[in-house]
Amino acid sequence: MNKHFYLITFLLLSATLFAQIKGKVTDKSGQPIPFTTVIIENTYNGTSANENGSYELIVKEKGKYTVIFQSLGYKTKKVSADIQSFPHIVDVVLEDENYTLSEMIIKPNKEDPAYEIIRNAIKSKKSNSDKTDKFEADFYSRGIFRAKNIPKKFLGMEIGDMNGALDSTGNGILYLSETVSKIAFEKPNKIKEEIIASKVSGNDNGFSFNTAQGTNYDFYTNYVDMGMNMVSPIADKALTYYKYKLESIFTDNHNQLINKIKVIAKRDKEPVFEGYIYIVEDTWAIYAVDLTSKGYRMQQPILENITLTQSYNYNPNTRIWAKNQQTIDFLASIFGMSFTGKFTHVFSNYVFKEQFEKKTFTNEIAKIVKDANKKDSIYWNQSRPVPLTEEEIGDYHKKDSIQTIRKSQVYMDSLDRKGNKFKFLKLFTGYTYKDSYHNWSASYKGVLDFTSLGYNTVQGWNFDSGFSFTKRNEDKGTYTTINSTFNYGFSEDRLRVNGSVYHRFNTTNYAAVSASGGSSINQFNASNPISNLINSISTLFFKDNYAKYYNKEYIRLGYSQNVLNGISANGSLEYSARKPLYNTTDYVLIKNDKEYTSNNPLLPDDNTTAAIEKHNLMKANIGTRIRFGNKYITRPDGKINIPNSDYPTLSFNYEKGFAGSEDFYNYDFISGLVDYDKTLGNKGDFAIRLKAGKFFNADNISFVDYKHFNGNQTHVGTTDKYLNVFNMLPYYTNSTNDAYMETHMEHNDKGFIMNKIPLINKLQWNLVVGFHMLNVPNFKPYQEYTVGFDNVGFGKFRLFRIDYVRSYQDGFQTDGIVFGMKFLNILD
Repeated sequence: MNKHFYLITFLLLSATLFAQIKGKVTDKSGQPIPFTTVIIENTYNGTSANENGSYELIVKEKGKYTVIFQSLGYKTKKVSADIQSFPHIVDVVLEDENYTLSEMIIKPNKEDPAYEIIRNAIKSKKSNSDKTDKFEADFYSRGIFRAKNIPKKFLGMEIGDMNGALDSTGNGILYLSETVSKIAFEKPNKIKEEIIASKVSGNDNGFSFNTAQGTNYDFYTNYVDMGMNMVSPIADKALTYYKYKLESIFTDNHNQLINKIKVIAKRDKEPVFEGYIYIVEDTWAIYAVDLTSKGYRMQQPILENITLTQSYNYNPNTRIWAKNQQTIDFLASIFGMSFTGKFTHVFSNYVFKEQFEKKTFTNEIAKIVKDANKKDSIYWNQSRPVPLTEEEIGDYHKKDSIQTIRKSQVYMDSLDRKGNKFKFLKLFTGYTYKDSYHNWSASYKGVLDFTSLGYNTVQGWNFDSGFSFTKRNEDKGTYTTINSTFNYGFSEDRLRVNGSVYHRFNTTNYAAVSASGGSSINQFNASNPISNLINSISTLFFKDNYAKYYNKEYIRLGYSQNVLNGISANGSLEYSARKPLYNTTDYVLIKNDKEYTSNNPLLPDDNTTAAIEKHNLMKANIGTRIRFGNKYITRPDGKINIPNSDYPTLSFNYEKGFAGSEDFYNYDFISGLVDYDKTLGNKGDFAIRLKAGKFFNADNISFVDYKHFNGNQTHVGTTDKYLNVFNMLPYYTNSTNDAYMETHMEHNDKGFIMNKIPLINKLQWNLVVGFHMLNVPNFKPYQEYTVGFDNVGFGKFRLFRIDYVRSYQDGFQTDGIVFGMKFLNILD
């Protein structure tokens, strides 16, 4: 007992010893003033009060200091502190700001003076931005997510208490974490971060996601990236998006005039903010921002609103206004559940640079040091610039205690015993056995898995069952999975069995081996352009049996890994025996006069001639993917790759067919792909995908090995972008064993045009235009032109897309409407 008492006493003492200057900030009525900036005068050593107005400011030595307290809406206050011992308590009461307005009377039709201030801010933004374009700083981040009204079950899935996060009413903190790091930054986006400490509530092995990457919300640029490019109130063309009103003028602690300007959106549906921006007179620098936007403006319908606040501090020695505090608050809701979140960012101890040394910035944008997630409470009490609230202290205490219990083998085994109970019904519905402590599980899929049920004219009704085993080690980054699938077709009266093994060695270079084999039914196009669900509906209701199959008995070995930063390689070797298949049923739910086509895509009216003959073939494949400028975060347990959208992605592949049952089945095939997506300011997203390939010695190869193209005759789309499909192309009419080139281009205006059209803008649709072209020898080029609307739906559910498509090949071919249902890609 005495041992525990001394430990608790020591922790409490350490919590106060390192809180050098501390106190609480309130207004005249005694109410706390949250997120007040607290800073030592003429320095960049500062912090922020928490939600309850409590603050802790670390100073290195005893002595005399002048502490500045600054909060929007209140007079800035200076307090002299003669520190002889620690902790030094300074409680502060802030008075309401005395706002004044110019005595100038604004006559009718006369412009509000705010416009001239904004014009000056726009003219001066480059010079103001350049003052802080290169710096080093200390960075602190805290993120918290809360949930409310979460049911115990949702859509048949057990939610429970989410590892102790939720109380009996479904309310609680889902996620709480902190990060302490040192950063180097050069505009526009060069960053180097060393994460010294990382803490996640309830996970002593976890690493916080709160890195400095992505926190540079720079209002001196034209667009502020918040998942969508939002127009800054001082962008070059800001006056076409905003109206302004000068609400007041006040003087800061350096006797500089600050203009408080109300920002008003001209059009509600565009990517704009509303709220206030504070501009310093004469220098026209940003003093603070307090801006809000709506989720629908960002095309995030689940998001209700998001508020971004920033405070800047002026240092008369450097004559620079530097951001010292930033908070992001959001509210989201769906199905009666609501979620709130807050990120708090504190920048301190700036060192501004004329120039960085060469190789300061590399593709490694962040590095989490070893044992960063093992820092004790003494360290955090010393280094945390924003005190925890009682709620946050309680969450850490509760979840850390729960984790200790729930990570124990006794607890995990008892939980597993409950979940592992076997019941006779599970023979049909499926069964999973878990060993949570050793991180493995084994599952049986059952025979009543309706998600696998499908229908095609070769098998008739068919379904899957099978077994699986998974094991992972999060510390080493290893992951192993073993799967087997049993597929039975009732009309064909045939059972096919295949299995696979996959093992990942680590999360540093993601080296992995795989093996698979057995018997399977495959579409001639290995990309499987027609999903099981869509083919079943198309066949049963419309008698359009577009999917064409062959039988494959095979064994395949594969290997993949990241070779260098941004460069990955993979290889495989496969032996397969291919056999033709025929239709075995003409069953249909809704009868019509149409006849099913044969299973031969080359002779759709011939039910006796097969598309291929029985044969064997070996195939070797080697490929690489190159992501230029690939960024990454280094963690003690691995590496996280972050693709760089400024550059295209290249892929190359070489495939060789050999040892065929006849020599003419052998071939060589090379192919390449270029992918590039680019956001064009607030004008939308442009994407292009180019593919090309060439066969050699392939005059009489099997139709299985032809290059097939992703057509779509179902008029249903299942992806966000149509960069891998021709929406009116018959599936096998242009298949080739020679050469080809595909061009896919698409531009989504993200509301840039649609939001400016009265009444139409209320729909919140995006205009999408596209062009697709296919070139193969002996055919005229196939072309498609598309125009349509994305973000179609209602309320928070915008999962649809509608496109009008016209196709040409040696003249006009056809046109039609494609209905995009993006959720089908998840369901299938």
